[in-house]
Amino acid sequence: MDIEKIDNVLESLLFVSGEALKADDIAAALELQKSEIKAAVKRLKSKYGGKCGIHLMEYNGKLQFGTNPAYKEEVAAVLNPIKEKELSKATLETIAIIAYKQPVTKLEVESVRGVNCDYTMQTLLNLGMIEVVGRKEAIGNPKLYGTTDEFLKRFRLESIDKLPDYDDLLRSIEELKNRHVESDSLYNQFEIPEEQPPEFLQGENYEKIELPLEAAATLTPAAEKESGENA
Repeated sequence: MDIEKIDNVLESLLFVSGEALKADDIAAALELQKSEIKAAVKRLKSKYGGKCGIHLMEYNGKLQFGTNPAYKEEVAAVLNPIKEKELSKATLETIAIIAYKQPVTKLEVESVRGVNCDYTMQTLLNLGMIEVVGRKEAIGNPKLYGTTDEFLKRFRLESIDKLPDYDDLLRSIEELKNRHVESDSLYNQFEIPEEQPPEFLQGENYEKIELPLEAAATLTPAAEKESGENA
């Protein structure tokens, strides 16, 4: 199969699927070398990138088309009249800690944040950003949590290995807490500080993360269709 055809076939597959496809599965089905698919992905990323309305996302060895997050406000205005739900900075701290420490128990997350995380953990579970990945061999066999592919997709990460230095994250979180926690009160998800979240979570792409049925920062073709039907 020549280069142009490989690109066109891959483009067609990702468009029709609407869901993430494993690059290795595509290579096997088309009887192509993994290097050929990798090269095609690089070319398509160049085509579907920058100011283009569609971007090619790659995470955990999977490929998927999604909308350009730069246009999320306009997309939301057309496909979903409901105002986007913004994640609190407390929830962003929680997902960051889980991402670095996984697999991790809720108690371990709370020991880092210093507050109860029932609400934030449940929010992340509802959003599909984290999931139960097992149980710890300790008293009570507490649940272990880890991030999902949805987390990688939302934060435009190819893999967990792409996360920045953990110590820098902890310092950022501690600075936030020290600025906003008074001696007789707890910093919690209902008292959201005005400062920016940890550096890893800053940037226009990460300011808002929506509930699954609301306007997504990165909408897939299937999600756009569903939102259009529900409007």
